[in-house]
Amino acid sequence: MKERIKRAVPMKPRSLAGWGAIARLLVLMAWMVCAAPAAAVALDIPERLVFDLTWTGIKAGTAVQEIAYVGESIKVTSVARSADYISVFFPVEDRIESTLAKAQGALGLPRHYRMKVREGKHRRDKEITFDQNKGKAYYTDNLGGEKAVVDILPNTYDTYSSFYHIRTLKLEVGKSVFVNILDNKQLWNVEVQVLKKEKIETILGDVNTIVIRPLIKSEGIFDKKGAIDIWLTDDDRRVPVRMKTKVKIGSVTATLVEIKPER
Repeated sequence: MKERIKRAVPMKPRSLAGWGAIARLLVLMAWMVCAAPAAAVALDIPERLVFDLTWTGIKAGTAVQEIAYVGESIKVTSVARSADYISVFFPVEDRIESTLAKAQGALGLPRHYRMKVREGKHRRDKEITFDQNKGKAYYTDNLGGEKAVVDILPNTYDTYSSFYHIRTLKLEVGKSVFVNILDNKQLWNVEVQVLKKEKIETILGDVNTIVIRPLIKSEGIFDKKGAIDIWLTDDDRRVPVRMKTKVKIGSVTATLVEIKPER
């Protein structure tokens, strides 16, 4: 099994200088350590984060991330929509959902993942059901009809739910952690670099942050020379206040503009 895992490296966006990168910025930033280091803090649940998505300084859309308890599970959701003026010629609505088990009151392993994407005329509707005990994941393309069974390793996560777990970890500048991520039908071993600490201005005021860089490859959007940087508050909340990635022309940034419950 180990020889089948590919190592993801930094990647450069293709000629994509528009919404494609913007709409999935919040999806592409999601990763978790496969070795499951000891958690530093527990997440505040429920939580709702709202981000402005901008391309070269121009607002292009909005994204909302939410985490909540639903019965005996934890559900995380991301919805990204294009701004009205963009929707006239290129409507975008991307929805990502991941359902996880509870683990001693915290995040457990993913049970189900679904991604529904509308970007102009492009559509995708894919889902994965995880059987963690058997080490299997069941992939379905709801539009194309394709189905596949994929072998997974212990502590394998989908690309979205894993981001919430990494917020709970002890992060040390200069030390990388590695992640097993099932993206589409491919199992990746992804490096997450902990780059530096930096004080920045946010809606929470001037806050100290810790900057991480997951080196991930997802859905063919990136090739081999780009990266996404994520600014997390350097406290036991680990709130993502900014995300940024370069594209062929300029850069795409997600900036936190609302958080509930308020801190």
